[in-house]
Amino acid sequence: MSNDADNLKIEKKITKLFLKANATYSLISDGDKILVALSGGKDSLCLLEILAKRQKIHHPAFTLEAIHVRMDNVEYESDTSYLEDFATTLGVKLNVINTGFDDTIETRKPVCFLCSWYRRKAIFNYAQEHGFNKIALGHHMDDLIHTTLMNQFFQGSFTTMPARLTMRKMPLTIIRPLCMVEESYIKEHAKANGYHQQIKRCPYEKDSKRQDVSELFARIEQMNPEARYSIWNALEKEGKLIE
Repeated sequence: MSNDADNLKIEKKITKLFLKANATYSLISDGDKILVALSGGKDSLCLLEILAKRQKIHHPAFTLEAIHVRMDNVEYESDTSYLEDFATTLGVKLNVINTGFDDTIETRKPVCFLCSWYRRKAIFNYAQEHGFNKIALGHHMDDLIHTTLMNQFFQGSFTTMPARLTMRKMPLTIIRPLCMVEESYIKEHAKANGYHQQIKRCPYEKDSKRQDVSELFARIEQMNPEARYSIWNALEKEGKLIE
């Protein structure tokens, strides 16, 4: 089988799982105005590509823009020109904004938490100011499963990032259209389509426990290849994927 045929097969798998997630969790409806959080990583690039292609089908009919947040005080470089070219090729408007925080004052929380919180805050504010009703994030199935394990191990709760989250204090809904897509599919798709990696990884990324949990889960899957589906079914049974 040729490389083109292999890539088409992977793209069809991703699209099928995207459509399944949309149907299962009612993620996108006619008239939605969706803002995609584009970090520049493979997951958000894949999400933007899939959504841009689905938008052209007009079923459902929705409008689409992307947003990229640059942090003034964190040395995390991103190739903004590549992201702009990527979005333009897809026919999607990319909005680039800056934000930051004073990590010499806010020392009680880890820098990774603060960076994520202020990025989300900037995205939420932009979405509300410009009339978006949904924000699409690029988390995939592995992200949700790893979060489930982290919450169990470190917080003693059986929770995860839901596929759909209706915000209580603002007129926004968070959706994760790639929630049923395995990370391995996205990696293959990214490689086949030549997605550019970030110039430099975040200097604080080593502080996160997520990589440790990812490696642990890889060992669990070696013992039980069906482990991810067992966890996913438990999340569905307990109603943890829609809030």
